[in-house]
Amino acid sequence: MHWVWFLIIGVIAGWLAGKLTQGHGFGLVGDLVVGILGALIGGFLFRFLGVVSYGLIGSLITATVGAVILLWLARRLK
Repeated sequence: MHWVWFLIIGVIAGWLAGKLTQGHGFGLVGDLVVGILGALIGGFLFRFLGVVSYGLIGSLITATVGAVILLWLARRLK
């Protein structure tokens, strides 16, 4: 069940990041990839800064912040 929630949060975070960065969604698979990578980046960044998030909303915020950073970096490198 944990993996199902991880995938759902990844899709939502990828979609939110696409909307927040004035872009368009990348489809279900693209949003999932961006959200999962964003969750990893956000988790690392939050842990480095000493920020702790709990629960579904905390996980969604962490993944979305990481996904926004990922999209920002990708657009800067492009």
